[in-house]
Amino acid sequence: MKKIINLISGVALLGGLMVLPTSCKKSFLDEEVINARNTSDFTTTLGLNDLAVGMYQSLKFHFNYTWAYTSTNYGVDEFTVGGDRTEQMWNSYDGTLNSFNADVRAVFDNMYTNINSANILIKNVPIYYEGADKNARLGEGYFMRAFDYFKLVKQYGGVPLQLESLEVIKEEFTRNSAKEVYDQVIKDFTQAYDLLPTTPSQPGRITKWAAAHFLAKAYLFRASELYNDWNSDTKTADLQNAVKYADLVINSGAHTLAANYSDLWNFTTVDGPNENNREVILSAQFSNNTATQGRYANQVHLYYPSIYQTLPGMVRDIAGGREFQRLKTTDYAIDVYDRVNDSRFWKSFKTRYIANNANNLPKWTAANAPTPAQVNQNKFTVGQESILYIVNDAGDNRYTGTNIGLRAPSMFVRYFAGQPQSYLNAHGNYGVSQYVALSKFIDGSRNLVASQFGQRDGILARLGETYLIAAEAAGRQGLYGQAIAYLNKVRDRAAYKDGEDRSSYVDGGISYKTNPAVTNPNVSYSDRNTYFESNNLPVTTTSTLTPMHLNSEADIFNSNKDFYDKIGAVSQADKFNAFILNERSRELMGELMRWEDLARTKTLIARTAAFNGEAKPQENKHYLRPLPQSFLDVIKINGAALSPAQKQAMQNPNW
Repeated sequence: MKKIINLISGVALLGGLMVLPTSCKKSFLDEEVINARNTSDFTTTLGLNDLAVGMYQSLKFHFNYTWAYTSTNYGVDEFTVGGDRTEQMWNSYDGTLNSFNADVRAVFDNMYTNINSANILIKNVPIYYEGADKNARLGEGYFMRAFDYFKLVKQYGGVPLQLESLEVIKEEFTRNSAKEVYDQVIKDFTQAYDLLPTTPSQPGRITKWAAAHFLAKAYLFRASELYNDWNSDTKTADLQNAVKYADLVINSGAHTLAANYSDLWNFTTVDGPNENNREVILSAQFSNNTATQGRYANQVHLYYPSIYQTLPGMVRDIAGGREFQRLKTTDYAIDVYDRVNDSRFWKSFKTRYIANNANNLPKWTAANAPTPAQVNQNKFTVGQESILYIVNDAGDNRYTGTNIGLRAPSMFVRYFAGQPQSYLNAHGNYGVSQYVALSKFIDGSRNLVASQFGQRDGILARLGETYLIAAEAAGRQGLYGQAIAYLNKVRDRAAYKDGEDRSSYVDGGISYKTNPAVTNPNVSYSDRNTYFESNNLPVTTTSTLTPMHLNSEADIFNSNKDFYDKIGAVSQADKFNAFILNERSRELMGELMRWEDLARTKTLIARTAAFNGEAKPQENKHYLRPLPQSFLDVIKINGAALSPAQKQAMQNPNW
């Protein structure tokens, strides 16, 4: 019997990992791994059900390994390279980012592997499937094919459209245009929307609203600047459709914004409340079933944290995470927020750690001891604050290069008093390994301190972004009042509420409390932030709704906090688009989509020049990734391998 062939790869492989469900809750993905499948299995209802479940494994790919962040959050305005430079080429855009890069190939190959599985579903479900879920299974096939081609066109531009399942090795492919790929993506997402249920048969399965969210996003992308040479005929209708489908999700009643922004990141236990938050539209379903974690599990928790284990009074623990220090926060990522009134900054970044190691506590010295009797005595004890990140401005006279050692055992101040404010040069005592770190993905449920195997779900779509899609699409039509109404939904939610404790903090490290692997009572986790230390404010619990709420277009066009001067935004249209990109940062910081946003709006070069000193993307090259060399080396034309000239002609420009 013929084996399924992995599309466009250097070797023939099974078309995706096939899995069998074992139960009927979210753990429909707590599966028994099945490695031997052939085409006859997918001519039965049971086999097609298994194939559909297997496709959900592909959603985990987007959180599995380095490609999760290299292709999405390096080389942008929000993050630059931290202390570990292993994947620096994705940030610098130097010559080592090329068609041979492993992550370039991984994204390409894995999308096509899942597309082949989707093609089998689309072909076989109408013929062989029996049961009430027939439309849902077919809708899943269309959704997955659209989702994967959408990823491919955003990363690589036009790619080969293979819409039939491959059961024999195919060697000849031609590239379709980006327009043709978008046409197919929109057609498939529309089919999925028409077929999928409004409520999932099992938690975690795709619904009509996930299809509508991504359909709105695909329309918005197709209407963006990257495609100005061919999208004029569809742009107006695309923007209208982006609003239409976003509104369908918003008004469905199936999804609502989380009451508190921190609810999205308050991961207390595997499959806990935050993983079932109604704001989440689609997520990759990870679990604590170690038998099915495979080679990777969810590893995004590794890449954002800065180093804490080497500092006085500290040792690495499960709650604090394993710090790969790959993505260092830029100054833009800090200053894009109104850090007095916008709670999203303080609910997205970790600024305080607690001492957890009695073996290396710092001592008072003769130079800084408050009294002679305290010389050589411990400055503090386990359980007291050990590390503070002060997110201050250059004019803050409380912090100088000489007094910070007296304020806390390890204090990292962004600007010392009197330093000129700069977005591209060193300042304060932040460094490549010491910076205020994004904490949205921290995972205290891991079973070992050194474990890379994260177990929390990865969010692929949530209602906060749906509102921003609608806002951008409305504003691009000049409907600024309509856009403001959408923007205020997320901005009002981001405001501090009356009575809210602004120094309260939570991240996924809190799941150490339900983790049986944690036996040491001393942990680095702190439930406080440095809001008041950083802002130099008296304690207050008054609502910040008024300063966060947009009252008119003037609040956007006259803003002095959105870097219009630094990125050359002069017209109302340019200012609005800049404001939307900034609002997407404030709401979606680090959520693995930034490069695609800057590429499709063609703002990548201006924004990296302003905010990321190492990033040097080139016009007419770095809005797309190179096609992988492994693809170019195995395909043929008229039975013959491609010549160097033919490979260059098929490759993206200037790669």
